[in-house]
This record gives sequence, structure tokens and C-alpha cells, in this order.
Amino acid sequence: MKKIYLASLICGAMMLSSNAGAVDSTGCGLGSMAWRGQSGPVAQVLAVTTNGLFFTQTFGITFGTSGCDPNGRISGGTGRMTLAFLENNLEQYAMDAAAGHGETIETLAGILNMDSETLGAKSKQNFAFLFENENADAVDVTLRLFQVIEA
Repeated sequence: MKKIYLASLICGAMMLSSNAGAVDSTGCGLGSMAWRGQSGPVAQVLAVTTNGLFFTQTFGITFGTSGCDPNGRISGGTGRMTLAFLENNLEQYAMDAAAGHGETIETLAGILNMDSETLGAKSKQNFAFLFENENADAVDVTLRLFQVIEA
């Protein structure tokens, strides 16, 4: 019986420590992705339990999957959504950024809660900075995009 209590205590501590410093209650990981958009304590507990039981948060942080950033550079919902969007649409965004308009600009503007014309102009004006070389990845472009927006 003591082993069960000890195992429960260890699992609980792992789940709590894995979310230390998280912007939302559940952090990143498969559980957070599976229960995304849900609110309330039940959904949060299920998300954290899924992350803790299957170590998806640890795996995600280590390998940069499941909405996790291994460098801890992007936090908050907007950053994660922007990164997730650019991971799947980077080529199209590069074409739209070069033109200063397009579907990806409009979608990103919605995610970032800003005017699409402003984002299009900033993306076009800073294209060389956003896409420093032909091997630019979504993480780098996302970080640079936030720098451009903040400037």
C-alpha cells in the first residue's frame, strides 16, 4: 500500500513540476493539444494527467513537438498558435510575405489580433530579416516575426 501512495506522490509531483512557469494551467504536450479549447478543472486535470502519464510534455520539450519549444523561447497562446500555423504554412507565408498580402497574412493577423494590411506591410518590408536564408525554419521565423511586430 505504501508503494501505491509513493507512486501517486511521485506522479503528482512530476505533473506539478512539469507545469511550473507555464502561461496556462496545462503547459504544452499531447494532453494540452487533445483538450485544447476546453475550460474548467476537469479538462485541465485530464490534460495534465495525459501529459504526466505518457510523458508527452517531456518528450515535446525535448524534441519540439506537441506545441512545446525546446528552447523555451515562445510562451503564451498566441506564440504557440503562430508557431503551429507557420510550421504548417511556412512556404506559403514566405510567398505572401514577399508580396505583402495573401491568405497566410490574413490568418496570422487574426491569430495576432492585428490589421492584415499592417502585418502584410511589415512582413514585406522585413522579408530579408524574417527569412534570413533559404533554410529558415518556423521557430526562427516566428521569433523574428514577433521582433518585427514589437518594433
